[in-house]
Amino acid sequence: MTGAPPPPRSALTLRIVLSAFGVALFAAATVLAVGYALPTGWVITFGALGVVALVDLVVVAWRKHSENS
Repeated sequence: MTGAPPPPRSALTLRIVLSAFGVALFAAATVLAVGYALPTGWVITFGALGVVALVDLVVVAWRKHSENS
């Protein structure tokens, strides 16, 4: 036993899971908001948050891919 600490682990996988959840959640919220004829502001907000989650998912997946290469 050397007593050395284990190497640090990346939290990118957790961020990918959370981003995918956000994309699914806000996509469903956008569809439901349109279906229930909510005000346009809600539809735009849910759609924008879905796009932000999607961009985060792509960026984090790219970083994880680059880290493993």
